[in-house]
Amino acid sequence: MISEILTTIMAFLAPTPDVAMSFGPLGAMVAASVVGGLMSSRSQASAAKSAAKSQTQASNAGILAQTEASNKALAEQQRQFDKIQQLLAPYVSAGTSPLAGQLNLIGMNGAPAQQQAIEGLQQGPEYGALVSAGENAILQNASATGGLRGGNVQDALSRLRPEILSGLINRQYDRLGGITGMGQASAAGQAGFGAQYGQNVSNTLMGTASNIAGLQGQIGAAQAGGALAQGQARSNLFSDLSGAVGMYAGLGGTFGGGGSPLTSPRPAVRPF
Repeated sequence: MISEILTTIMAFLAPTPDVAMSFGPLGAMVAASVVGGLMSSRSQASAAKSAAKSQTQASNAGILAQTEASNKALAEQQRQFDKIQQLLAPYVSAGTSPLAGQLNLIGMNGAPAQQQAIEGLQQGPEYGALVSAGENAILQNASATGGLRGGNVQDALSRLRPEILSGLINRQYDRLGGITGMGQASAAGQAGFGAQYGQNVSNTLMGTASNIAGLQGQIGAAQAGGALAQGQARSNLFSDLSGAVGMYAGLGGTFGGGGSPLTSPRPAVRPF
């Protein structure tokens, strides 16, 4: 398009070779101004296009790098979360069964379950060992004092087993509570790590999205700037061409022959 405009203007100034040869220094100056404007316009437009392309390539590379870094960060966060869950899983699992044992001992799971739990303690080695040790101590003390057949000895023996069983139930409940508490703490830890993991993922995704949006904005700005710069270069060219023609006429140049600048016949100009 620019070449067509330049050809039309030169034809307007010198429709025949003879007229063109008669331009002299003034015509040469105008022609040099026109050609220089054309070259400058093309150079500016090319530079603007090249700059926009470079900015677009750099931003696209930044988007790719940002996406890869985000994916690696998410993968590492997932790996750490899975590892923590794996480490805490045995403690969480261990706390489940003791909790059921506690509920059985206090009758929360029904009378049959409570009876079974108590009988389990009575049949266990710990209960048998405590009863045996307690009875031996009572009998040895009575033998030493000569009161084996006394009422106090029989009373002590009758109260020994219920007291041992009651104490054993309380101790068992406390022991189970310790394990239950450990499992509860581990479950809470899992929940906390899960919440932190979710927050980290959210932050990573939001940060990545923000950075990519910024880079895409740079692409848009670069392309818009390039288009504006090319348009400005063309505008400058048209202004330079108009100025050159005006200068030529103002300095006494004639159009299309030997007439005056304003009255000389002019060739028809093809629309562009």
